[in-house]
Amino acid sequence: MTTEETHGAPQIGVLTSGGDAPGMNAAIRAVVRQSIYLGYRVRGIRRGFAGLFENRVVRLELSSVADIIKMGGTILHTARTPAMMTEEGLAQAVRALAEHQIAGLVVIGGDGSLRAAQALHERGVRVVGIPASIDNDIYGTDQAIGFDTAVNIVVEAMDRLRDTASAHERLFVVEVMGRESGAIALSAGLAGGAEAILIPEAPVDYEAIAERLHRSRARGKRHSLVVVAEGAGGAAPVADALRRLTGYEVRVTILGHLQRGGPPSAVDRILGGRLGTHAVRALAEGRSGIMVGMDAGRPVEVPLEQVAAGQRRPDLELARLAEVLAI
Repeated sequence: MTTEETHGAPQIGVLTSGGDAPGMNAAIRAVVRQSIYLGYRVRGIRRGFAGLFENRVVRLELSSVADIIKMGGTILHTARTPAMMTEEGLAQAVRALAEHQIAGLVVIGGDGSLRAAQALHERGVRVVGIPASIDNDIYGTDQAIGFDTAVNIVVEAMDRLRDTASAHERLFVVEVMGRESGAIALSAGLAGGAEAILIPEAPVDYEAIAERLHRSRARGKRHSLVVVAEGAGGAAPVADALRRLTGYEVRVTILGHLQRGGPPSAVDRILGGRLGTHAVRALAEGRSGIMVGMDAGRPVEVPLEQVAAGQRRPDLELARLAEVLAI
């Protein structure tokens, strides 16, 4: 169906909120194209929920999302908006959506964004959420948009650092994102062959790590990598502890926001497309107050109230597997 044929049709809004995640643009593209395919008009809200208060609402056409599937970040930009956690802010958002005649809203973001979506649903707004978080800490989905790309970025960095670590016979401590979740550290550490992985969800035994590093040196391996989630104490204190216990030369690398940027992986592009398409279909079929996630490779719908109340924890079996493989 062409854009002209959608004139006068109901409108679907889409916004990205919270931290950016590679693959958000793929989800936006899917929302726009599936909406137009079904006969809806589309409004993009710039700067997340803040854009509602600032009247930053723009029309999105098929051409608006051409070639964005390969882009990192979000073409709609994003912002954190404390006002969405207040009654006054929520009421203002509801009024703004009504003024722009937005009949259904797709919210792409992390747990805070999805809590705001649930609050809007409770106030009569038709809304569907899409999980996007490099931390992969959103309850109700096996994988959030952005996680796969972030893990691959960390693994590539570890591969590069291992070359230098080997050349200089050093121990490198690599800090990755994850204030409350060790998902990136676990997956990247396992894939990158780290000698140790430190995460917020598990206690740290520095002496056990030091002993493992000593055993590694005893069999002739003169370099090592230790991956630390930022919420597990940060790289500097870990480096100090291991330097004291081992006597090794230790270097620290903090990857920081490098993990968020760059083109999304194929996995995140496909995931964004699947979740964006399903979200629009759910709205078109009258469903609201849900998040579209993934379970065993298939899209599923999870009530936003469950998402808000739940907590996703990383699979600690990966930590045990990493310990075995690092002997």
